[in-house]
Amino acid sequence: MSKIAEYKALEDQLAEQLKQLDALKNDKAMQREIEFESKLRALMDEYGVSLRGLISILDPQPGAVAARPAASKAPRKVKTYKNPNTGEVVETKGGNHKVLKAWKTEFGADVVEGWLQS
Repeated sequence: MSKIAEYKALEDQLAEQLKQLDALKNDKAMQREIEFESKLRALMDEYGVSLRGLISILDPQPGAVAARPAASKAPRKVKTYKNPNTGEVVETKGGNHKVLKAWKTEFGADVVEGWLQS
């Protein structure tokens, strides 16, 4: 890219950014935020409170939520099913076992639950 083309591209970008800046300056919500920040900083200066001090006042224990141990689930117990027709034994921790599903489809869930050994 030639220097003149680069210059014109940067000039166009600058014009676009200036337009965006002007739009933000005229935005009511932005003006309210700026007013809030300036008043807050004036209050902080008046009372000699730093930003860190203000944060500690508003959130006295910043790590309290993260410090709590996560509730862990108890591990599932192994269930043993014995098919009385074939003598086949299935051990599973959940109901998503392939053979167990096949049995429940073939014999019905109530019947298979009756085969529970432990």
